[in-house]
Amino acid sequence: MTESNTTTPKVRWQPTPAIIQNSHLQHYIDWLRRAKGLHFENYQALWQWSATHIADFWESQWQYFEIISHAPYRQVLKGAEMPDFQWFEGATLNYAEHIFRQKNEARPAILFQNERRPLSEMTWAELERQTATIARYLKQCGIQPGDRIAAYLPNSPHAIVAVLAAMSVGAVWSSCSPDFGAASVADRFVQIQPKILIAVDGYAYGGKSFDKRDTVRELCQLLPTVNQVIFIPYLDENAVLENSGKDVALWNDLISAGTADAALPILPVPFSHPLWVLYSSGTTGVPKAITHSHGGNLLEHLKYTHFHNDIHPGERFFWFSTTGWMMWNFTLAAMLAGSTIVLYDGSPGYPDLGVLWEMAEKTGLQHFGTSAPFLVSCMKAAIEPAKQYDLSRLRSIGSTGSPLPPEAFAWVYDHVKSDVWLSSMAGGTDVCTAWVGGNPLLPVYQGEIQCRCLGCAMESWDENGHPVAPGEVGEMVVTQPMPSMPVFFWNDPDGAKYRSSYFDTFPGVWRHGDWIQITERDSLVILGRSDATLNRQGVRIGTAEIYRAIDTIPEIKDSLIINLERADGTDWMPLFVALAPGAVLNDDLKKRINTALRTAYSPRHVPDVILEIPEVPYTISGKKMETPVKKILQRRPLDKAYNRDSMRNPEAMDYFIEMVI
Repeated sequence: MTESNTTTPKVRWQPTPAIIQNSHLQHYIDWLRRAKGLHFENYQALWQWSATHIADFWESQWQYFEIISHAPYRQVLKGAEMPDFQWFEGATLNYAEHIFRQKNEARPAILFQNERRPLSEMTWAELERQTATIARYLKQCGIQPGDRIAAYLPNSPHAIVAVLAAMSVGAVWSSCSPDFGAASVADRFVQIQPKILIAVDGYAYGGKSFDKRDTVRELCQLLPTVNQVIFIPYLDENAVLENSGKDVALWNDLISAGTADAALPILPVPFSHPLWVLYSSGTTGVPKAITHSHGGNLLEHLKYTHFHNDIHPGERFFWFSTTGWMMWNFTLAAMLAGSTIVLYDGSPGYPDLGVLWEMAEKTGLQHFGTSAPFLVSCMKAAIEPAKQYDLSRLRSIGSTGSPLPPEAFAWVYDHVKSDVWLSSMAGGTDVCTAWVGGNPLLPVYQGEIQCRCLGCAMESWDENGHPVAPGEVGEMVVTQPMPSMPVFFWNDPDGAKYRSSYFDTFPGVWRHGDWIQITERDSLVILGRSDATLNRQGVRIGTAEIYRAIDTIPEIKDSLIINLERADGTDWMPLFVALAPGAVLNDDLKKRINTALRTAYSPRHVPDVILEIPEVPYTISGKKMETPVKKILQRRPLDKAYNRDSMRNPEAMDYFIEMVI
């Protein structure tokens, strides 16, 4: 891998004594001292204990957060080698019950805005009434614990109501956003055999309306196990769903029939009972149906939202997402900390890149979550939210999805808010949380993630399974089980898919597939996917390094890098760039690109050729499709190289296909 950088980056944020004193994490440390007689000099010592005494740590979470359990657990952890383990065997609980114990009529439960409607709010009483109404209807439809509910919904309050209703009766939730095509949705939902489909008539994005009723009708044919459709007129309040071949109930009719005094049914389920099914990107095949548990995600989400996001009751929490990305599930989790969640449905760039910052002002956001590409886009567009909007209540900005380059850190502090806590985090669908992320007790170094999260025994290993020295780069691995690891993959009865996804390289150890550097400061830098490594003249280069340098060049809107190894031992590394409006890929721009890479890193980082493309291909969940592009250029069969239905912009792959024709 590339040589480590021994230069200490600039400190961009330090917690004040008041922030530290008021943080949930400090309160937990104080509680451990009082309740357990445990004393920790610093966060690193606390993390070390949490990662080595895992049963003690997770039992302390159970006790600290006063988990509502309807039956006691017999033991904290049964079986210690991954993936053959079980947490809190015997306990029964319900994730939704822990959401509603935070209800408080002094503050709204949800704030919502989309491109066509202004900001609105939903009270806790109305959220509970609607949830109870839908939950009762699910039971009337014969839904039993473990039955699956599939949702084709935008990021709106309907989806929050529906998921809470499904949870409360022990049903298993799974959702896709309505920008998915029918084949892509069916690839996911057909695996789990849902009994009910909840769907909308369409959605709006970028100022355009998209009628999806034909897609819903097609889904009704592709999902033979569905016997009931709950239809939501979202785009057009008068829309109906005809000729679906299924029984159809209108959402509004169901909700209007509910009464204010109806109690929410809560069914206690075993700790490991399936909560929801999330999906891998499916770039080269059928997406894996990754199944998470009530108890596992409950404990993990309580831990992260309190200790690593430091969300307090009444604060307003937002993460730009769709129902097809795990950050939507994570947004729901913020309600466990008593926050008001803020939902936005639409384009983050319509009518311009100020729309979300304006919403942050209107809602008085404390926590603004987004993706690294969004922050980079704002940086490249040279917008200045600090001058345009009142962000005085903003405490934190969260970033995930891909590594956040140092220049974007600088942009946030120079042009958004000088004293904001910038919390870069990384995790994924696999655990529905972050492995590494924010910490209210530690400084923020420019370009770095603050810490390994509590309870996550993460290390950086070489190819022989040995930890690398601090500051060196290796494979991200997790050596101890966590409750939020999947309970199984759906339709994987012998666990073969699950084991091959994480445990083939290092038996009994989770290999996540990222290059990671754990610095001498115990902060972290992620350098891209290890399966997209650029093996350049015998030296492995993380793709994130390339993008970090390219992002400093304003003429480059986006980029993609791959390296093709040849049979004779040589290689060819092309850089593909999508240009900003008005830019031209001339010799001067190519020279500046190469100079930036050579100066920031090494001559090995300089591509063999720079080619202009219309746009970079992305998965629906927003990941650059480096490996599928490489397979296409290696002339692999197209049906083996990539899955067009898994793409946000499938036409972007046509350029690469034409290259090899």
